[in-house]
Amino acid sequence: MPIYKYKARDKFGKAVTGVMEALDSEMAASQVDDLGYIPVSIQEKKKDVISLDFLQRYIKVSVEDLILFSRQLSTLFSAGIPLLSGLNTLAEQTENKRMKETINTVRNDVEGGSSLSDALRKHPRVFSALYVGMIQAGETAGTLDEILDRLATITEHEKDTRARIKEATRYPKMVITAISAAFIVLVTFVIPKFATMFNKLGGTLPLPTRVMININHIIHHYWYLMVVVTAAIVLGFRWYTNTRSGRLKWDGLKLRIPVFGPLFLKIAMSRFTHILGMLMRSGVPILDILEITSATVDNTVIIQEIHKLRESVMEGSGLSQPLKKSGIFTPTVTQMISVGEQSGKLDEMMDKVSKYYDLEVEYTIKNLSTLIEPVLIVVIGGMVLFLALAIFLPMWDMA
Repeated sequence: MPIYKYKARDKFGKAVTGVMEALDSEMAASQVDDLGYIPVSIQEKKKDVISLDFLQRYIKVSVEDLILFSRQLSTLFSAGIPLLSGLNTLAEQTENKRMKETINTVRNDVEGGSSLSDALRKHPRVFSALYVGMIQAGETAGTLDEILDRLATITEHEKDTRARIKEATRYPKMVITAISAAFIVLVTFVIPKFATMFNKLGGTLPLPTRVMININHIIHHYWYLMVVVTAAIVLGFRWYTNTRSGRLKWDGLKLRIPVFGPLFLKIAMSRFTHILGMLMRSGVPILDILEITSATVDNTVIIQEIHKLRESVMEGSGLSQPLKKSGIFTPTVTQMISVGEQSGKLDEMMDKVSKYYDLEVEYTIKNLSTLIEPVLIVVIGGMVLFLALAIFLPMWDMA
């Protein structure tokens, strides 16, 4: 469909510009008129001789773009600007071409009668299930500006958490990379020279040296088989984890990984309780809230527990007892939720639980390097010992 650039004026005479898709210029003029503007000029946007449109799908929408979109749209809503006008303004201001194209498509869908949540749902690579679900809740409760602002806050908080985790694991990654590089250099260049020298002198080589020589032989002569086997393992793993049972087992395993498993669980629970309290304050029914919050986590084990919680609530149960049975929440947290139910201030208590988990996450990330160091020392020590034995044992035998 052709893309048209338009210039128009609003009811106050202020000049506005934008782009839109339309079958022809008359339809474009009609769409501009529907936006509440007076068309001044409409021109079809000509494509470049060398079109780079096919590259648009590979341009990512960054977290910063999503935060900015949410904040700005929330501000425009709060100022009383209509949704279509707000989307049009954001499309003009956005520098990211992929985001601009997405906003234009969303605006066209909304103009065609779709709700904002339905229009966003068509772009899962840009807007997550959590994002769409909360927008839908905001539309239902009539608090879209508030929801958008909180979405920006949540996204920003999660971005900071990911950045802190990367920072905390930077040193271990550097150490592992360095020792791996040393291992590759020794296997590829050093060990073959030692092997040639030892073979000339005769005698039986020690086991660590023979292992290193065999590794070198496999890398040099059967590298293509290694590539095929590695690719098969990766593809097989991806296929298995995309099945229902495979995903469930893999997600369960992730929660049992030392250090990182509890950290992932705390992050998920922080997000879950924060959104639960936020939607409660917005007046969204509890069953709808649980349905929406099940999309806030990407771990099927936790999602199953949320679905069980929803079924219990449908049967007339409260929140604290099913959460206690799930084993996901600590006794302290379930007790806090129980107090919130009894006092009628469950939304406030959910905020406190969320802050409790935030502190736990912050403490864990702060001490992540300290928690990883013992394991790292054992692994690196084992690798260094093996390499040293592979090189020096033959020398001692010759001596």
